[in-house]
Amino acid sequence: MFKNIIAASFLAMLAGATPVMATDGVVDIVAPFEITGLDPAKSGDIFLRMRIVETLVEADRDGNPVPALAKSWAVSEDGLTWRFELQSGVKFQDGTALTAEAVASALNIAKDKAGLLSKAPITEIKADGEGAVVVSLSKPFVPLLAFLAENRAQILAPAAYEGAEVKAIIGTGPFKLTKLEAPQSLAVERFADYWGQKPEIEKATYLSVSRAETRALMAESGDADYVFNLDPASRTRLAKSDKVVLQSVSIPRSVLLKVNAGHSFLADVKAREALSLAIDREGLAVAILRYPAAATQLFPPSLKIWHDADLAPLGYDPEKAKALLAELGWTPGADGILQKDGKPFALTLTTYPDRPELPLIAAVLQDQLKEIGVALTINSTNSSEIPAKHQDGSLELALMARNFALVPDPIGTMLSDYGPGGGDWGAMNWTNAGFEKALDDLTRVADPAEGETLRHQAVAAIQADLPVIPIAWYQQTVAFSPKLEGATIDPFERTFGLETMRWAK
Repeated sequence: MFKNIIAASFLAMLAGATPVMATDGVVDIVAPFEITGLDPAKSGDIFLRMRIVETLVEADRDGNPVPALAKSWAVSEDGLTWRFELQSGVKFQDGTALTAEAVASALNIAKDKAGLLSKAPITEIKADGEGAVVVSLSKPFVPLLAFLAENRAQILAPAAYEGAEVKAIIGTGPFKLTKLEAPQSLAVERFADYWGQKPEIEKATYLSVSRAETRALMAESGDADYVFNLDPASRTRLAKSDKVVLQSVSIPRSVLLKVNAGHSFLADVKAREALSLAIDREGLAVAILRYPAAATQLFPPSLKIWHDADLAPLGYDPEKAKALLAELGWTPGADGILQKDGKPFALTLTTYPDRPELPLIAAVLQDQLKEIGVALTINSTNSSEIPAKHQDGSLELALMARNFALVPDPIGTMLSDYGPGGGDWGAMNWTNAGFEKALDDLTRVADPAEGETLRHQAVAAIQADLPVIPIAWYQQTVAFSPKLEGATIDPFERTFGLETMRWAK
């Protein structure tokens, strides 16, 4: 045990983290995400996961909207006005009452900043008396509930702001912030005046540790009670240990190859199809992820309303891939790398080690694409390089893990990633009029059958044009202490589950 603690502490220091020793009575949570600022637009997900803050609307485990700070809502017949009735008796963690004015102010501030709420056709958010908030729209927008559940739409107390700037995190959640040492750690304690079901856990800490190996050692040594996002090798090793309990769940996240469809080598859909056909997804998933999760389309089966079971799956056929590239005029050079107009088919693949499986997958892709004559150079760097290179136009390929449940309905992420102009974590230099119409219609259509047809049209367009190439679906794994009961994984990654945890007696 002592050797393991030393190893974990040493590796934590190498990772730039302050090592922590698990404290009796305190749930110590470790995950790879840094606390990059107070503003919800920067680290709102961590404050929501730690249950410091809440949103008007929550989501159940199937992604359906459920009441949170809003106990109910109603929409006008023309779809342009939504009225939210607030829960009564809610207090912020500074002791002030939750009022409609405070909620409207927080949402207006969020709407004017980066976030999905800014993309909704909202014309006005205002208080209606003490207990209701009214949101007015310029056109019907069915996903509004999902947008209001996004972590960047969290409700903070008036005292949390100086103008539009967030100066403190004062929420309404079951835990209040007691210490913050950005970018690495924070501490919370139970909020005695919480309006809802009181949690049994009294105190908890959060620590950002970037290295997956360090996180696994901290779980095994007892230096952490709840360790989020384990790498495949650590999962295999910890599964044999009686010092931790492992829990896994399929989540709405996919590993994708983002393609610059405007690049001269990749502008023709046949070239993108060739890259896709060169990928042995099943072999890659088993060898690297160590579970069968080959992505046959963009969305995994766990996202039932977006997954199309009847869609022809993406396949593996390297000979067909070579034939498609030959049709485009590429011929093998002496070294086996394809050539055209005196240029080799060579591309740079940008990825990041925050998710430890990505560099490993990148190495496999490098080998598999070489088999069809495509040379890849891997650039493993900060995840911020992908949006930066998207914006300056220099990105060629990017390997990334995209969460489609940033809002409970993936339509929010789809609008952000694949709408007109594309997005940092989605399409680049790709347009498809049929796709854009289907996506736009989805924001106005409430009929389930019509919505299903439109979603399938959108998914089929991406499958046909491949602005991104699906590689694998995701499974999230958490290691937690046997002393901790009630620990769960939220498939939408909105909470670490502190509110349901308890110490074993």
